[in-house]
Amino acid sequence: MIVYEFKVKGKNQQYRAIDEAILTSQFIQNKCLRYWMDNKDSKVDKYALNKYCAVLAAEFPFADELNSMARQSAAERCWSAIARFYDNCKKKVKGKKGFPKFKKNCRSVEYKSTGWKLSETRKAITFSDKKGIGTLKLKGTYDLNYFCLKQIKRVRLVRRADGYYAQFAIDVDGRIETQPTNQVVGIDLGLKYFIADNKGNVEPSPQFYRKSQRQLNRANRQKSQKFSPEKHKAKLQQSNNYHKARIRYARKHLRVSRQRKEYCKRLAYSVIQSNDLVAYEDLNVKGLVHNRHLAKSISDAGWYTFRSWLEYFGHKYGKVTIAVPPHNTSQNCANCGEKVQKSLSTRTHVCPHCGFQEDRDINAAINILRRGLATVGHTGTYATGDLPSWAVGVTLLSNGKSVNVESPPL
Repeated sequence: MIVYEFKVKGKNQQYRAIDEAILTSQFIQNKCLRYWMDNKDSKVDKYALNKYCAVLAAEFPFADELNSMARQSAAERCWSAIARFYDNCKKKVKGKKGFPKFKKNCRSVEYKSTGWKLSETRKAITFSDKKGIGTLKLKGTYDLNYFCLKQIKRVRLVRRADGYYAQFAIDVDGRIETQPTNQVVGIDLGLKYFIADNKGNVEPSPQFYRKSQRQLNRANRQKSQKFSPEKHKAKLQQSNNYHKARIRYARKHLRVSRQRKEYCKRLAYSVIQSNDLVAYEDLNVKGLVHNRHLAKSISDAGWYTFRSWLEYFGHKYGKVTIAVPPHNTSQNCANCGEKVQKSLSTRTHVCPHCGFQEDRDINAAINILRRGLATVGHTGTYATGDLPSWAVGVTLLSNGKSVNVESPPL
């Protein structure tokens, strides 16, 4: 399953219709969650939520205006959160189990096989439900003529700070056969260096957010200056100047996010093309960002984005990717295996037992590669358990990314 994204062009009236469809989808999703919470004893399942969509359509006229399969897709989003909560409870995940929450600011609406129609040239799409979206032009470099309509499983409209986008989930096998390179590599992710491998190669951390932080802070101050507390208390709409400043601020954040994504994508592609086996750390990024001293730097690095692309390209080009436990990879000596305690500020590994001296990150990369080679043939098909992180299911996330899970410890 691959996802092609196009920017859509239309009139302001059509954009407002898209917003109305997104709000309706959010309403149905929240109503389904409330229905599940009120009827836990009756064992509400996925099919019961789909049937409940027809009840909502009969009760609320604006819900009836949305396509029936789009309503079912909203119910499936709700059930996806419920099923994930049940799964975490069965696995006895430590900490919070992820109880489903009501959505406050959805940014997308998803259609299945009906409610939309592509033009003959595949350069425009028409939505035929009663929301009045109509025909939208598709702007992008992808060509949908290579695929038949039956391969397009989902169509999603996404709202972002710089406009509206259409995503097409296409059922196709994108694997490509390549010649083996006879190379293996272990990768250590860090803050000083974005990656360091066992061969001594390092890639500096780009720090896109920190480089743009001055502009972001200025845009945030301009947004705050135009915010009216009196209107907020009276529950009145803010001024147009405030909304313009808010959009400018959001676009700057979107630019930083895209820079980070493109950097991780190109670097992961280069690593996969140069090696047959890639071993990397199975980092719990969600837990690491709880460190208030390093949270900004860790979020700016984009480790999880890099890992997602690494696993995707590894599957696409038939390369082996292995996530290994990160415990003591920086402390253990890569030469003799003895544990050498050192703080995070100590950047050079010096072993008092064998005299081995190496950069801290490179020493960790050697240990990571050794662990990865030791687990080859004993791990599952994918490092993340049931599904690889690049896998796009029938239901996508609200930001357009694929459903993703953290890898369990090996």
